[in-house]
Amino acid sequence: MIASSTPANPASNPGVATGDAPVPVAPPAAVMPHPQRIPQWLIRAELFLRVLLRMYIGLAVCYAPWSSLFWDQNPLFLQFPTLGIYAANGAVRGIVSGLGLLNLWIAFQDAIRSRGK
Repeated sequence: MIASSTPANPASNPGVATGDAPVPVAPPAAVMPHPQRIPQWLIRAELFLRVLLRMYIGLAVCYAPWSSLFWDQNPLFLQFPTLGIYAANGAVRGIVSGLGLLNLWIAFQDAIRSRGK
């Protein structure tokens, strides 16, 4: 014969109260995982790499519109002449350079803000 997993007396089951809805049972403390702490050196390394990458991208985006090798001889602009006409406009070059400066500003702010912590 196979034994049933249901107890004969419902009161002997700790998860069920007599005549009421089931009461959830908390798992034992040994089963609950403890939150892990991130080491300080890893936080600093991530910040350094994030600031370095933002500065690199910001400098590249600032310089790209004024580089004749990248901007004026770009295959995308050569294949689509209308797009090339707009790209040659000084205002468009200034806007793209402004986005690069904004990226640099964010990188410096991130570095300065984290220095105080």
